[in-house]
Amino acid sequence: MHGQFVWYDLITSDPAAAQRYYPQITGWKTQKWDNPSSTTPYTMWTVDGEPIGGVGPITSEQAAMGVRPFWLPSVHVNNMDQSVQKVSALGGKVVHGPDPIPDMGRYAIIQDPQGATIAIYQPQGPTRGFDGTPSIGRFSWNELMTTDFQRAFDFYRQLFGWEKTGEPMDMGGGNMYLLYGMKGKPFGGIFNRMPDMAHMPPNWLPYVFVKDVKKTVEAATRAGGILGRGPMDVPGGIIAILADPQGARFALHQETSQTTAKPSAAKAKPKSKAKARSKPRRVAKAAARAKVGKARPKTKARSKTRVRSKARARPKARPRPKARAKKRAARKSRRR
Repeated sequence: MHGQFVWYDLITSDPAAAQRYYPQITGWKTQKWDNPSSTTPYTMWTVDGEPIGGVGPITSEQAAMGVRPFWLPSVHVNNMDQSVQKVSALGGKVVHGPDPIPDMGRYAIIQDPQGATIAIYQPQGPTRGFDGTPSIGRFSWNELMTTDFQRAFDFYRQLFGWEKTGEPMDMGGGNMYLLYGMKGKPFGGIFNRMPDMAHMPPNWLPYVFVKDVKKTVEAATRAGGILGRGPMDVPGGIIAILADPQGARFALHQETSQTTAKPSAAKAKPKSKAKARSKPRRVAKAAARAKVGKARPKTKARSKTRVRSKARARPKARPRPKARAKKRAARKSRRR
């Protein structure tokens, strides 16, 4: 569980508007979180009745610092105190917490050495994390844009135990895309920002898994969102990057396994045909055996007929007794 993504917070300037926007394109439901000890309203996002994240307002302190709406992923840690110590030892920074969340666990916000912000969370009880298996309506990819992808990966590798899940891919012009995850399953990618992204600080971008990216983009823009890039084909899927009406960036992800299910099904069809063919073959063989079995009695019948015909021919071909009688009569006439 340590190292898996477990929660996604939207920090925004208009939580009410966000609660109207995202359910239209993701199918999420909302559930108010009652926390008597907190003066900040907070609403959870749910999928099939299970919370996956939440939405809250930008605080006045954050607004004074110029913080704009953003998505903040949280990663599960087994030991909060050890983790925050390791963050500092690895060159990162703890920017908030750790804070207790009543009846939930402990929470802290950190920055990696390149400045990207992410959260760590130690729950009190069992919590479902992302193990690399995408599910409709949930977050399925976590992408880090940074200034040094090798150093950034090394930081998270030591902090969370992440590993490379494949060789870095060249996106063109020598820009590499590193896949990371755990137990061979990818959680996302890390890459250095492009020249046209120079104005953007290092940041994390979460992807929501949907059935059809193009249709979801149409719904997202129709509801007031802004399309940044895509839809475009990438290895393993189709993606699109957007911003919600308040400016928080998020992305959509459609895995090609949904479409490649058809070729695999097509491959399955010949198997069914092979089975169908094997039945006629078995029937043909059975029929052939039946024919052989039926032919044998006929053959035997013929052989019996032949035997009978031979038996009947023998009496007809016995002229011997008559010939002997003639010879005897001839001998007698000679003697006389």
